[in-house]
Amino acid sequence: MGTRGIPVTIIAGFLGSGKTTLLNHLLGNRAGLRIGVIVNDFGSVNIDGMAVAGQVDSMRMLDNGCLCCAVDASGLDAMLDRLARPGAPIDAIVIEASGLAEPRAMIRMLLASGNPLIEYGGLVEVVDAAEFPATRQRHPELDTHIGLADLVVLNKTDRLTAGELADRHAAVARLAGDAAVLPVSHGSVPTELLFEPAERPVGTRVGEQLSLADLVADAAECAADEEHPHLHSMYQTMTYFAPDPLHPREFVRFATERPNGLYRMKGFVDFGSPGDRRKYSVQTVGAFLRFERSRWSPGEQRASQLVLIGAGLDEPAVRERLDSCRVAVHGAVDDQAMLPVHRYLRG
Repeated sequence: MGTRGIPVTIIAGFLGSGKTTLLNHLLGNRAGLRIGVIVNDFGSVNIDGMAVAGQVDSMRMLDNGCLCCAVDASGLDAMLDRLARPGAPIDAIVIEASGLAEPRAMIRMLLASGNPLIEYGGLVEVVDAAEFPATRQRHPELDTHIGLADLVVLNKTDRLTAGELADRHAAVARLAGDAAVLPVSHGSVPTELLFEPAERPVGTRVGEQLSLADLVADAAECAADEEHPHLHSMYQTMTYFAPDPLHPREFVRFATERPNGLYRMKGFVDFGSPGDRRKYSVQTVGAFLRFERSRWSPGEQRASQLVLIGAGLDEPAVRERLDSCRVAVHGAVDDQAMLPVHRYLRG
C-alpha cells in the first residue's frame, strides 16, 4: 500500500474531560504499536504502572518500546522532528493538548508541517458526558472544538442514566456534524479505532498485532458473540468491494464529504482511467484524505477494496453511496476527472 507517514493524533478536551485517562488506556492497550507521546507535563501519565515525571523538552525511552516527552507549544515542532526522525522506532504519535489549548491552531501546525515523515492523524475531542452542560456554559468555545473534531469521545458515560446518555449523545452529535461520536467510560477507546496495524518485516512477532484481515474477522466474531461484549462493539468495521472502477471525482466527493460516523478509511481503488492505469492506495482520517500511486501486481485482480471504520455508521447507506461512485453510473473517466485525485496525492 505504499509507505505512509507516522500519524500524529491530537487528543484535546477541557480540564477534567478524561484526556490523560484515555492516553493511559491507549498506552496500556497498544496492540503492539510503539507510540510516541507528547504531553504538556508528565504529571499524571502512568505507563506500565510507573508515574513518569519530567521537565519541558525532555524525552524518556520506556520499557514497553514507547517514547514519552514533555514540551511547551514553542517546542512542539522540534519534538515532532525528534520523534519522527529516520529510523526512529515509532509507529504513531499522540499529542495530549492542555485543557486550554486551541485545537484549530494545532491542526494547522500539523497540516502545514514540512516534515515528510509525519502526517495528520486526526483530532480526538474528549467530552465529559456528565458535565457537558456545565462545561459548555463555562467554555462556549467547546461547540467549535467539537465541530473541528474527527472523532468525539463522549467520556464518563457510566455516570449517566440511559435517558441522560441518549440526550447528551444527541446534543453532541448535532455539534459534531459528520464526525463519529463514541460513548465510552474511563477513556476506554479501542486502539484499533485510532491506529492501523503497524507494517513490520515478515517474521517480526509483535504481541497482539492485528492485520487488516484479522481486524475485520475479529470484529465479525465479536458481533456474533453476544454473551461476551468487547471494546470492539463500540465501533464498526465494514468492508467494501467493487469489481469495476470507481469514478475519481465522485469517490473524492465521498471521501471529503464523509458519511456520518466515518472516522477512518483505507484500501485501494481502481479508477479505470485509460491514461493512468495505476493502482491508488487511499487513507482517510475524518475529512483528511491522502492517495498514493503504485502498480498492479502481475495477475492481480483490478478492483476497489476498502475498509471503513467508525461509530454509528449506517452501513446500507454507506454502501449505496459507494455504489453510486461507480464508473458505470457516471460514464468514462478522462484526465480532467482525475484532477481531484491528484490534489490529494502524497509527494
